[in-house]
Amino acid sequence: MTVELLHWNPERPAVKGRLGERFAPKRPLNNFGDLLGPVISHELLRRSGIDTDEQGQADQASPAQDKRPQARLATVGSILHFCRNGDTLWGTGRNGKISDRRHKFTSLDVRAVRGPLTRDFLRGRGIDAPSLFGDPGILVGHLWDREQLAAGHRLRPHRIVPNFHDFREVRDRMSAPTLDPRGDLWDVIGGIAASSLIVGSSLHGIIVAESFGIPARLVLPRTETLFKYEDYYRGTGRRSFTPAPDVRTALSWGGEPLPQYDPAPLIDAFPRELWSS
Repeated sequence: MTVELLHWNPERPAVKGRLGERFAPKRPLNNFGDLLGPVISHELLRRSGIDTDEQGQADQASPAQDKRPQARLATVGSILHFCRNGDTLWGTGRNGKISDRRHKFTSLDVRAVRGPLTRDFLRGRGIDAPSLFGDPGILVGHLWDREQLAAGHRLRPHRIVPNFHDFREVRDRMSAPTLDPRGDLWDVIGGIAASSLIVGSSLHGIIVAESFGIPARLVLPRTETLFKYEDYYRGTGRRSFTPAPDVRTALSWGGEPLPQYDPAPLIDAFPRELWSS
């Protein structure tokens, strides 16, 4: 079966401003957190002995077949509003900035969601959503070796991983090492792995750090609501969390208590059968 892996990666002009909008070439944003879904899904399929090249590409329809995918799977990211009837959800979350009316689905196959806030939203719309929580980014440290990923990166006591909206401001104001979340996916993950503390407004900077057992602290984001962060923290068993008002405060506070999270139920809920139907 051909399965489309939904993930958010919009194209944006290479040059800012009106001239850029009209004339500059566009390139993908490549925010690392939003690229994790396909990578994690491919790794779980590989470990299950499923060759996605033979089954049709895992993230797009095979050109040799009907161009429309036979199934769609939504995984990492606040991409619930992109879902449509019949889609399968595994670890997806709601975007707290998106209005209710943009969620147009009435039936979904929900295997897991990021956290209880997303579950409650779905149940409020009459959709059966289990209390099985976890952003699949929490699996990074279980699927890949931290030392191998950190190889080639300088070990540092801390790094900053801002939300891509906040990157320029944080980079210009802080002398501390700062990772651009739009950098190469494995370079960003490797930089996180080679740190003793991660602070910043990138949700997946926090999630990937905690997957390795690295303490992390949220810095209040400039453009995001707290919905997705609360969804994640509560989904990993923490009733409360304390964002820092700025990077310096986050560094002085250190990380939140690490979650006591068992990844096995989330891994077991991955819908492998979509590829073997």
